Amino acid sequence: MTINSLFMRRALELAQHGRGSVSPNPMVGCVIVHDLGHSPTERILGEGWHRQYGGPHAEVNAIRAVSPADEALLPESTAYVTLEPCSHYGKTPPCADLLIAKKIGRVICCNDDPNPLVSGQGFAKLRAAGIEVVTGLLAEEGRALNARFFTFFEQKRPYILLKWAETADGFIGGVGATPVAISGPLAGRLVHRWRGEEDAILVGTTTARNDNPRLNVRHWPDTARPGMAGSPIRVVFDRALTLPRDLHLFDGSQPTRVYHNPSVTSPGDRPNLSYVPAHSLAAMLTDLHQQRIQSVLVEGGAQTLTAFLEAGLWDEIRLFRSTASLQAGVAAPQVRGHLVDQQAIGDDTLLVYRTFA
Repeated sequence: MTINSLFMRRALELAQHGRGSVSPNPMVGCVIVHDLGHSPTERILGEGWHRQYGGPHAEVNAIRAVSPADEALLPESTAYVTLEPCSHYGKTPPCADLLIAKKIGRVICCNDDPNPLVSGQGFAKLRAAGIEVVTGLLAEEGRALNARFFTFFEQKRPYILLKWAETADGFIGGVGATPVAISGPLAGRLVHRWRGEEDAILVGTTTARNDNPRLNVRHWPDTARPGMAGSPIRVVFDRALTLPRDLHLFDGSQPTRVYHNPSVTSPGDRPNLSYVPAHSLAAMLTDLHQQRIQSVLVEGGAQTLTAFLEAGLWDEIRLFRSTASLQAGVAAPQVRGHLVDQQAIGDDTLLVYRTFA
């Protein structure tokens, strides 16, 4: 591993601390290293990451971490940043301008920013100021870190995660779609953590009716979602609007969007509850994209999961496989994609598949 890769991996590691707290911004880490003198004793002057949406970006936090005594070393230093420094005024000033003002010697990045408000302009600003810019270091790792952000801008839809639990003999539910506890308590707690890391969580009509889920993060109370409602936006595709109005989904406790066939008349919006006509999954995802939703965790049921799979509208599968058997019931969806991770979660096995290796 090269010394540049070592520092960039540290920046990627820092960036992950922002997961669940920075959307719709990307996760970004920054490490500032005094090294332009090509000394054998490179030294980290400051580190930072984007901690929460609306707060200072990674570069700002890294610069702030540099001691006053070390600021004079910045012209001989490299900023390792996982994503192109922003070049526009949003909730915070441009990070490219800060790096220029601090006379940073060099900037090394994983990826260009796909946001058209940046998209190369940050690098152009830095180069115009005479700062050396190197791009593409650990580019695949950088894209994987911000897969949601890249999917949102490049594919014009949210990143789709499909999650289910199945028995050892391949069933996702009991006979007649009867709810059955398949995965263990550790898996259940992990799912609540995942919910807190995504923008929205979706279920189909059958799951909403039979399971009456709350779709919140009550079993992972430390989840931080600055500027959001604590739990992700709830989404249900109730085509004919047949779901009972006394379900938890309609209690107004967190923002909820109900998608239905355009030919069906909705009962009207209420606080934290919106009815949105959509003739297909693709139309629903287009609307969620317009709402700046960058990721959706789909928790079932089998028909809904299969619909996403067959439409090719998915990016990741998270599958808990239990050691239990049912012998009969609702068959689990057919797994697709590349297996990228496998680990034990209590008595269950977690398998992660992606459309990309």
